[in-house]
Parts: sequence; structure tokens; C-alpha cells
Amino acid sequence: MRAAFVLAAGAFLIAMIGTTLPTPLYPIYEQQFAIAPVLIPVVFAVYAVAVVAGLLFFGRLSDEIGRRGVLLCGLTLSGASAVVFLLAHSIAPLLLGRVLSGLSAGIFTGTATALLVELAPKGKRRFAATIAVAANTGGLGLGTLLSGTLATSVPAAALRLPYVVDIALVLLGIVAVLGVPETVENPTGAIALRVTRLNVPPQIRGTFWRAAVAGMCAFAVSGVFSAVVPSFFARVLHRPEAILTGSVVFVLFLATALGQASIGRISPARTLGIACAALIAGTAVLALAVTAKSAALTFVAAAVEGAGQGLAIGSGLAAINEQTQERRGELSSTYFVMLYAALALPVVGVGLLAAVWGLAPAALVFCVAVVATVAIVWTATHFALRTPRSHEASSMK
Repeated sequence: MRAAFVLAAGAFLIAMIGTTLPTPLYPIYEQQFAIAPVLIPVVFAVYAVAVVAGLLFFGRLSDEIGRRGVLLCGLTLSGASAVVFLLAHSIAPLLLGRVLSGLSAGIFTGTATALLVELAPKGKRRFAATIAVAANTGGLGLGTLLSGTLATSVPAAALRLPYVVDIALVLLGIVAVLGVPETVENPTGAIALRVTRLNVPPQIRGTFWRAAVAGMCAFAVSGVFSAVVPSFFARVLHRPEAILTGSVVFVLFLATALGQASIGRISPARTLGIACAALIAGTAVLALAVTAKSAALTFVAAAVEGAGQGLAIGSGLAAINEQTQERRGELSSTYFVMLYAALALPVVGVGLLAAVWGLAPAALVFCVAVVATVAIVWTATHFALRTPRSHEASSMK
């Protein structure tokens, strides 16, 4: 069972690597394919919309037909996305590639998370949720670092080599999934594509909504880092090197993984408050980086923001999985629908504002909005956490 757990986590990591490969390459696509700068955030947002579609239409599928078949489908879509990007010569294939990649992530995220929880030994669900987030965010970070490094090392094949490597990784991921046992007992085998109900059991709604709203704020900032920072480096700082963009996004997701890994060392009552504080601080540093036109401050913002994101998402996902016994695939998918919806809309908004006001003013407006929203979330969470204590004190009188 331990080997199966490792194989499943490895396949999860590989699937997520493919989703961020294009991120450091956006300035190169913009130049070589003559793409208007305002369309780059749209290319990114299409991915997030496709993720939501995958979660909505396939979120319940693994509960019915089994985990392995759904994961193999997700890896196939990931490989198809890499092939489309490999052959792309205009923006249309980029949009198609992002749709396929988004569907792959949408299919994989909820299903792989549920599989890892089910493969974990009894009493290790929190650990399994931690590994799931680590595989997710680790893959996202490694994808940008891989493509940025390859594009800088072999500039003549900057838009081709990363996807050749990704196709090889996807084949390894398929082999890994084939070595994992099925965890759904008596799967029906019937494929019925219907929209997943975004329904949360009443007994965990408080936990779910606090986790989801904090995670949405974190994903919004993460989306801006992935879609807008490459343009910031290339157009404002005149540093178009793919390795630079790949490195800053890698730092973001590495910090996310480290943040969620520290959850067990922090009391549950304090975790979300610390996450909100880190998100506010990271966003403030990002605003300062944009104003000062500083690459170094951008890296600092990525590290602080990533830590806050890891704390928010990791603790939320662990708490949700601990409080539910059935239909984990559906519930995990519902959680990630909320997060990816928040990933798409702000990115497009910043892109549209940048076309009118310029990139720096648009980014500053976004940072102010995020800080205000997270502050409200922190306040609401603070009072929500105090409420149970108040009830307990009253009942003891």
C-alpha cells in the first residue's frame, strides 16, 4: 500500500507539472506569435475555466467508475495538451492546449486527492491531505522551473523542448497509475456525465466556507503571479529571461508547499489567521515591488504569499477530509471549483485594466482589493472561531 501511495503521489505531481509549463514562455509566445499583451491573461484564464468545467462534469465520476480510469483520462488529456503546444504556431492552439490542460487538472485534482486519502493508513488522513497539496503545488512549481530552465538553456527550442520532456513524464505517470490498486468498492462502470452539485454537508459548512474563501484569495494572487508577472518582468523590468519568471513562480509554489507542511506545528485555531496575515503581507510586498520596479521584492512577495497560500489551502483541505467519510471526490472537487473560479476572474480583470491604465496601476488596484478582502475574511474567521468558545462558556454556567 505504501508503494501505491508513492505511485499515486508521483502521478499527481507529473499531471500538475504540465499545467504550468507555458507560464515562463508567455513573453516568448507574445513576441513570436504577435499576440496582443491583453490576450495573455485570457490564455491563462481559459485554463482556469477549463479546470472548473473538469471539476463540475467529472468531479463525481471517480466515485462511480473508480479512481484509476479517471486518472488515466486526466493524464491522456495532459499528454494531448503537450502535443498541441509542441505543434502550436498561433494563439488558437495555445487556447486549445490550455483547455486540454485545464480539463486534465480538473479531472485529476479532486480524484487524486481522494485516492491519496484512501490509500493512506488509518489515522493518516491529515498526512495524506498534506501530501496531496504538496504534490499539487510541487508540480505547479516544478513545471515553471523546468520550462524556464530548458527555454533559457536551449533558446532555439524554447517553445518545443519543455513539451517533449513533458510527454515523456506523462508516459511515466500512466505507468504509475496502472500500478495503483482501485480504492472504490464495487464501481458501477457506468459513465454518466452530469454536473456535480456544489453541495456541502451541513455539518461541515462552517469549516468549508472559511477554508474556501481564504483559499480563493490565495488563488487570486497566485493567478496574477503566474499570468501577469512574466509580462511585468519582460515589459516593465526589461528582463524577459524565461528562467527568471520560472524561478519566481517556483518560489511561490515552493513556499506554498512549505507553508502547508508546517500546519501540524501550528494550532488549528491560529492557522487561518496566520495564513491571512501572510497573504496580506505578501500582497503588500507585491504592490511595493511593482511600484519600485524591483525583481528582488517580487521574489520576496512570492515567498510570503506562497507561505500564506500553503497554510490556507493545506489546513482547509485537511479539515474538510477529516470531517467527511463519503464522496470525498465530489467534495474535494467542490472545494477546488471555488478556488479555480477565483483564479480566472481577477487575472482577466487585471489584464483589461492594464490595457487601459498600464500594468503597474492595474496591479496596484488588484493588490488593494486583495488586502481588503483578506482582512474581511480574517475578521470573520476570528469571530467564527470565538463563537464555539462563547457557547461552551455559556453552557458551563
